[in-house]
Amino acid sequence: MPVHLSAPNPSDLHPVAGLRIGVAEAGVRKANRKDLTVFLLDEGSAVAGVFTQNRFCAAPVQVCREHLAGGQAVRALVVNTGNANAGTGADGLARARATCAALARHLQVDAAQVLPFSTGVIMEQLPVDRIEAGLPAAIADAQPAHWARAAEGIMTTDTVAKAFSRQVQIGGATVTVTGIAKGAGMIRPNMATMLGFVATDARIAPALLQGLVRDLADQSFNRITIDGDTSTNDCFMLIATQKAAHAPIESLSGAEGQALKAALLEVAQKLAQAIVRDGEGATKFITVRVEGGKTGEECRKVAYAIAHSPLVKTAFFASDPNLGRILAAVGYAGIEDLDQTGIDLYLDDVHVAVQGGRNPQYREEDGQRVMKQSEITVRVLLGRGTAQDTVWTCDLSHDYVTINADYRS
Repeated sequence: MPVHLSAPNPSDLHPVAGLRIGVAEAGVRKANRKDLTVFLLDEGSAVAGVFTQNRFCAAPVQVCREHLAGGQAVRALVVNTGNANAGTGADGLARARATCAALARHLQVDAAQVLPFSTGVIMEQLPVDRIEAGLPAAIADAQPAHWARAAEGIMTTDTVAKAFSRQVQIGGATVTVTGIAKGAGMIRPNMATMLGFVATDARIAPALLQGLVRDLADQSFNRITIDGDTSTNDCFMLIATQKAAHAPIESLSGAEGQALKAALLEVAQKLAQAIVRDGEGATKFITVRVEGGKTGEECRKVAYAIAHSPLVKTAFFASDPNLGRILAAVGYAGIEDLDQTGIDLYLDDVHVAVQGGRNPQYREEDGQRVMKQSEITVRVLLGRGTAQDTVWTCDLSHDYVTINADYRS
């Protein structure tokens, strides 16, 4: 079961003007499941995205990059689950392009105005014929309010759909931000999540979108890990339909730009944290906060060393306060001039280590009390400067092995 995460209420997800979403059952891998989703964008919308840094990236990632670089206005996104179309070579590229062309024919737009996304099993041929056959139903299903359906339609090993929405006042107008994501395993995004889509009706200069989506990813999806594996298919897309009734935002440094960025970041962080809460086999949601570093980069190194450690993660699963494992991870994080006598460690309110050694006031029962909680904060003070950063992760349970051992069966 996910950690303090429930399925979204469709009525809580605000439609974004200028965007319709349709979902269908195409039988991509299994029958009778939502596995094909289309996003249909009104003319004038702007789109930007960031993608996996895995050099073995999937065919749809390559095609998305090509189409975005081509400069044509994006009018549609097509997403399938059940098959990643990764590790499929030239044939996979041809199938991704064929999917774009099929949707483009229905919409009477250019194929380069369609972006493809896939998630699922790697090294299997994408069944384009099934996707093409399912497109008419997906298009016919398209409605502005279908965010919850889309959140279900992009799931793989997720146990619950992930979607959040909020509204903010900008320039006297109500601006909507709504997003969905999927992911539960193979999560150390190294840019984004497995698949993430956030849309707003805000009027914002298209030239600002690429920098904005990267900043959002760096503060949300790039701060999570479940198992340390970077997917071949990661993407995080930002859509601005330009339909809101406020003056165009030409800079993110002004009050309007900051208000929009804050709303977008809130949704992105909730989606990112939802992925961790639904981590494969997860029973605990863990915040790792590192303070007192010389730079943010070294804080992240320490945070990820802790968050990736199987020994740390299994200790959390067992509620075993074997907290020397955390200090060991701090030590091998890669800070060559780290002075261990400057390190303090907290587990929630419990001061575990002081100046690199066990706090004389620390009691094992206090550590175990915190370890038994379903939400835990690990706080490390490096004593080297003023930089800080945060990473979100989960524990590692028996179920993680079972899920991934049985994934293709």
